[in-house]
Amino acid sequence: MTQKYTKKHEVSYYECDINQTMTFPSMLGVVIKTSEDQSDHLNRGTDFVSGFGLTWVITNYSMKINRLPHVGENIAITTQAMQYNKFFCYRNFWIHDEEGNELVEIESVFVLMDLVNRKMSSVNEEIIAPFESEKIKKIKRQEKIEPIESGLMLPYRVRFYDIDSNQHVNNAMYFNWIIDVLGYDFLTTHTPKHVLIRFDKEVEYGNEIESHYEQVASGTEVKTRHEIRMQGQLYCVANILWEKKEVTK
Repeated sequence: MTQKYTKKHEVSYYECDINQTMTFPSMLGVVIKTSEDQSDHLNRGTDFVSGFGLTWVITNYSMKINRLPHVGENIAITTQAMQYNKFFCYRNFWIHDEEGNELVEIESVFVLMDLVNRKMSSVNEEIIAPFESEKIKKIKRQEKIEPIESGLMLPYRVRFYDIDSNQHVNNAMYFNWIIDVLGYDFLTTHTPKHVLIRFDKEVEYGNEIESHYEQVASGTEVKTRHEIRMQGQLYCVANILWEKKEVTK
C-alpha cells in the first residue's frame, strides 16, 4: 500500500487574490512543499536525489476544483505517490477543509531530469522505493489538451522573481502568465473548475514569452485555451474550464 502524507496549512492573505481565494502559484507551492516534506520524511529529499545528479520536474497537472481555499481557512493537504513506470511517476494530491470536504484533487506527473544535460532520466529504483508506489509497465494517457484555433496574445518578460533555485521558471509561475491575460472582469466573475496543463520546455531568465489564449463559451461555462510560446516554439499548453459566479443580491 502506497504511503499517504498529510500536512496542515493556514491560508494567508498574501497567498490569495482579490477574490480572497488561493492563487494557483500559492496553492501549488503548498502542494509541492507537502510532497517535498514527505520525501524528507522518507530520507529521499533534494540532497539525496541530487546525489545521483538528478532533480524532480513536473510535466503535467490535472485539477478538479470543487472550490478554491479562501483566506484564513485551515486546510489539509494529502499526497500519495501512486504509480511509476520506467520514466514517469504519478503523484496525487488532495486538499480538504476542516470538515473533511474535498476542495481540490490534483493528479500530477513527475520525471527525473539530469542536472547537467537537462534531459529526462529513467526512474531510479533506489530513489522511489520508500514511497511504496505501484510499478506499472504502461504509460498512462493524459487528458487531451485542445490547441488554440484563433486567439489573442500578450507578451511577458521573465523577471528575476519568476526564477527558482533550479535557475529556471518555477512551473507554478506559468499560471501567472496564463491567468493574467483573461483580465479583471473575467477573473472576478468566474471560478475555475477543471484545469489541464502540460509543461514542454523550460523558460530561463531574461526571455520574453508570448501568452496566447482564447475563450469558448458553453452555457454557464467557459473554456479557455492557453499556449505559452517563445520564438515560435511551444513551451506550455493548458485548458481551463470556468463557471460563472452566481450573483448574490
